[in-house]
Amino acid sequence: MAGEPPVGFSDILLEGLAPDGGLYLPDSYPRPDAAWFAEGRRLLADGGYAALAHAVLSLFTDDIPGDDLRALCGRAYNDRVFATPDIVPVSRLRDGLWLAHLSDGPTAAFKDLAMQMLGQLFEYELGRRGASLNILGATSGDTGSAAEYAMLGRRGVRVFMLTPAGRMTPFQQAQMFTLDDPAIVNVAVDGVFDDCQDLVKEVFCDLDFKARYHLGAVNSINWARLAAQVVYYVAAWMRVAPDGGPVSFCVPTGNFGNICAAHIAREMGVPIDRLVLATNENNVLDEFFRTGIYRVRDTDETVATSSPSMDISKASNFERFIFDLLGRDGARVRELFGEELPSRGFFDLSGTDEFASIRQRFGFVSGSSTHADRLAAIASVWESDGVMIDPHTADGVTVARRDLADGVPMIVTETALPVKFEATIREAIGRAPETPPRFAGLEGRPRHVVSLGRDVGALKALIAGTVDN
Repeated sequence: MAGEPPVGFSDILLEGLAPDGGLYLPDSYPRPDAAWFAEGRRLLADGGYAALAHAVLSLFTDDIPGDDLRALCGRAYNDRVFATPDIVPVSRLRDGLWLAHLSDGPTAAFKDLAMQMLGQLFEYELGRRGASLNILGATSGDTGSAAEYAMLGRRGVRVFMLTPAGRMTPFQQAQMFTLDDPAIVNVAVDGVFDDCQDLVKEVFCDLDFKARYHLGAVNSINWARLAAQVVYYVAAWMRVAPDGGPVSFCVPTGNFGNICAAHIAREMGVPIDRLVLATNENNVLDEFFRTGIYRVRDTDETVATSSPSMDISKASNFERFIFDLLGRDGARVRELFGEELPSRGFFDLSGTDEFASIRQRFGFVSGSSTHADRLAAIASVWESDGVMIDPHTADGVTVARRDLADGVPMIVTETALPVKFEATIREAIGRAPETPPRFAGLEGRPRHVVSLGRDVGALKALIAGTVDN
């Protein structure tokens, strides 16, 4: 984390979490000048998304030669990997909202945009070091499949991915569990996503075990993944506001990773007016931005919803934002997350000057959505525009419509293709979404998954047994 001794980008890439269990951040965010943004706009127009990605990621990397990074971006972002050469196209709805289409990657979810870059970076850096890496992660829906497809076949990489048993849609499960490769180990945990995430953090905090088994992370706790997500906010702004004017973003989020990247883009100087955070019924983050109280829910309070990737009550990336909110006071952050939250189940910033300035200083507002809201949003966008959106994007559309402002375009970040959520789409509009040819017959294939209780010892034994054999 900022304030600690500096660590190189590639070391952070492979480490994931900091040794003390904290999250890495730059000592300060880059603040490129107007000339840099003008050049970035030219690069996007002439060289495409890969060229812009190289320009953005160059601001954060300090140990990868420029030509190598350019080649990695080119391999990650092209029309052989993504369904459109634009990588992140934008479109306008009749009610004035914009959609940033982030789901044209191999697994039909926005996670592909960062994961494809991470796959390239991991293979590159491990090759430079002659090393191997065992990735340990947790997913509430789409991170797992995006990570597994990005790492599949990469030299020196094995993946252990934890999922909450029975909490993902059949399509999401099939995307992961049908992969038949000894380097991909799917683990269904008896619990919710927060239990999976807690197990991952417990393992990473055992530094001896982490070092012995060369463990790394692909969740958005990995700073490199967050840096890669910043790119699509820059690209979407440039495409929606070619004159360089301000925009707002509405971001459906559960783990705060996606909107944290938007926050970083804003801190870098992208003219983002409002950052509208959208949650589902698991509204821990919305509650904080409305009240200043961050109260995590118990396992039995985290409800299963029709936008399951946001069924989260402990937002791991939230620490990064609180660090910025509190003036980068690491001691205060450690007190809140290391002492108050574990002992009391919440912390309260409602009476602080920092929380009072949260809208003016950082642009944040928030809202939540229900199942009925999702159905209504899916139906209305389909009827008015002929565009089918997934339930998480529908949460974003619902909340964004409440916060439209004259003269400032509102961009909703699409999260996934509707094919992942057939039951909800059918309920909303009376028909199933089309299945892209590459996913035909997916749900009927054999499954490869290990069941596990909420037991960190059992997880360590699984990792050790797999790696040592």
